[in-house]
Amino acid sequence: MAKVKITQVKSKNGATKRQIANLVSLGIHRLHQTVEVELTPVTKGMIEKVQHLVVVEEI
Repeated sequence: MAKVKITQVKSKNGATKRQIANLVSLGIHRLHQTVEVELTPVTKGMIEKVQHLVVVEEI
């Protein structure tokens, strides 16, 4: 599987509980934090739900 870097660039203030839960499930807890995850169908779906809050880079 491919790996991607996900960085939160916008605040989660005003986001829904579901979007915040997706960020936590991806391992992101604060602004400008970067995590590396494998790109599976599950993580791809989570990224799509919070794409307005994060920047995704392929490794």
